[in-house]
Amino acid sequence: MVRYLDNNSGFKQWNANKEVNKSSKSKIGSFFWWVLLFFASWWLIGSWMAPKNTEYKVSDEKTVIEDLSSVPTSEISSEDISAEIQGLRISNINLLKFAKNGSDFNSKTHVSLLNDVGTFAEIGFIASGTNAPVATTVWKKEGDTFIWRNSSGIEYRRTISIDGYVVTIEDAIKNTSGKDVSIAPYAKIVSSNNKPSSAGVFTGAIAYVNSDIERDDWHDLDKKSFAYSTTTGFIGFADQYWETIVSIDSLDQTLRVKKQDVNLYQSDVVANPISIASGETKNFTTNLFVGPRDQKVLDSASKKIAGINETMDYGWFWFLARPMLWALNALNSIVMNYGIAIIILTILLRLVIWPLTRKSYTSMIAMQKMQPEMERIQKLYVNDKARMQMEMMRLYQTHKTSPMSGCLPMLIQIPIFFALYKALLISVQMRSAHFLWIRDLAAMDPYFILPILMGLTMWLQQHLQTVSMANKETNKNDPVAQTQKAMKWMPLIFTIMFAWMPAGLVLYWTVSNVFGIGQMYYIKKYVKK
Repeated sequence: MVRYLDNNSGFKQWNANKEVNKSSKSKIGSFFWWVLLFFASWWLIGSWMAPKNTEYKVSDEKTVIEDLSSVPTSEISSEDISAEIQGLRISNINLLKFAKNGSDFNSKTHVSLLNDVGTFAEIGFIASGTNAPVATTVWKKEGDTFIWRNSSGIEYRRTISIDGYVVTIEDAIKNTSGKDVSIAPYAKIVSSNNKPSSAGVFTGAIAYVNSDIERDDWHDLDKKSFAYSTTTGFIGFADQYWETIVSIDSLDQTLRVKKQDVNLYQSDVVANPISIASGETKNFTTNLFVGPRDQKVLDSASKKIAGINETMDYGWFWFLARPMLWALNALNSIVMNYGIAIIILTILLRLVIWPLTRKSYTSMIAMQKMQPEMERIQKLYVNDKARMQMEMMRLYQTHKTSPMSGCLPMLIQIPIFFALYKALLISVQMRSAHFLWIRDLAAMDPYFILPILMGLTMWLQQHLQTVSMANKETNKNDPVAQTQKAMKWMPLIFTIMFAWMPAGLVLYWTVSNVFGIGQMYYIKKYVKK
């Protein structure tokens, strides 16, 4: 019976046709499945490799609002920042080199951190056997030094200085009480979350624990709190462009972060107590970083806060994003415009991948030339699908090409795309970068001009790459024709997707399309010769 089915009933022919159809469908959807699997794998790896944090139970204590009306306020400033000092607290920190509205170059209003009601940085002490100053303590100011003495004979002297975007608080505690006391330094930052998050950019709490960066976003903090034990480290908050980080120069620390109130979050660090003998003086140093998330600035700050230069989140393609951001800044320093810098960088990237794209385009041109032979095979073996598939594969091998060769340029650009996307979003310089009618290259094009240009150039590039298919009757059996049919909607889909993406990213893709069109014309002329 099996022998009969194999040789006489057409079962073998039916099975061959089934395999042909499966092969065609596989080729048609391989590109789209590759992209889908790429995103799925990216998400899964991110979930598996996410840092495992230690939760801790926080009591339902009410937020205490201290009355600081009796505590005098003073101001410290440098060429980079200005801030208010009120007892143990530092707040209303202005970044003097950054306008509040990034696109308003004439604005006199600066970016201000820890300026909302109830937000501040507090640096203090927990004392055992004596009293320590609290938030409502009134200090005596002598020159640049703040002094407070308790009734037991413990003297606290505080000096505050600024170096770049790092505020350094130096405390000298002198024990003249006649007995030993124990002092534990602490620092905390209370911050609000009233800034919208951008897709692909981490915002929330950030900690440096045993030489590793730990991140807890706002959504996690709404659900639970976290604690870490480390020898040395730092803790604070980060948003798209700015960071507030505090670090105590003391060993054996406990770092914690929690939601304090409806829109307030607290991060704090407490070091182990240090014994101060009678007649002895101990010095404590705390560094507070309040500034932009700029790699050059963070590298400089790392001299005082070790590990802060690792807080930049470049994403999974960090090995591409970081050099891209460096290249953009370097090009901007030459041409003095980030839009032009993006155009130059795009051309340089296309030149780097030129050998691969040239091979892909040459393969597509070869497919166009072999189209008459493909149609002849389709007509000749219209009733013999297995033979048709075999002859088509032989034709591809003869011309050393593949029906999916046209997808190669796009596949190559996927890592570059995500790396540049990340670089544009985290670049504080891009926040105020303008180009032609665009006032902010990190935001969407308000007039949708660039997305439309991107869609048109993508359509033209695809049109030049498309293999001409004259015989519609046989196209249903041709994986190339089916792939082109599915791909023809890509320009429209990409136009809609890119409409709300950063204008700098859309500029990159548009210039890349224009360069690709020029490449296609050149290759066609070269092949024709």
